[in-house]
Amino acid sequence: MMGTILSILIKSMLVDNVVFIQYLAICPFIGMTSETGKATGMGIATTFVIILATAVTWPLYKLVMVPLGLEFLQTLIFILVIASLVQLVEFYLKKSAPALYSSMGIYLSLITTNCAVLGVTINCIKMDYNYGESLVYALGSALGFLLSMVIMSGVRSKLRTAKVPRAFKGTPMLYICAGLLSLAFLGFKGLIK
Repeated sequence: MMGTILSILIKSMLVDNVVFIQYLAICPFIGMTSETGKATGMGIATTFVIILATAVTWPLYKLVMVPLGLEFLQTLIFILVIASLVQLVEFYLKKSAPALYSSMGIYLSLITTNCAVLGVTINCIKMDYNYGESLVYALGSALGFLLSMVIMSGVRSKLRTAKVPRAFKGTPMLYICAGLLSLAFLGFKGLIK
């Protein structure tokens, strides 16, 4: 049992990383990694939403939607649940961490449409995980998202002082670095089956 949980955690965090392998959440990955503090804040807020969304959507799907034959509404209902949860996180950050709230700007609201959040909740259903495994998968995926955000913010801080050819300055170099990081994460593919 513990081996299965550890396997799901490592696989979702490294082997099937939501950003580098599944190519989800590219917008906040590029938009919020200019500073490590912003990247970490966005990663933590998204982590909270991913875990909370999975905790709510899994039982909603299995205990309500499946018995009523409403599986075809999965995406719509999951998006509504995620949007509601993001509003709660937004209210909390506005009250408890106003500096982080204002620095995140529009990207905080964009967690609602962050495809990583929706992707993780749908993957839990698609992979037929039980409730506990779904929460572990969500935690691992969220930590993988946070890891990718922090790694890219570190790369971007190094790029500020690096000698980059003029044609590659800015966004082109970000995408080149993201591609190289994706290739590096592909090295984890054989780690866990």
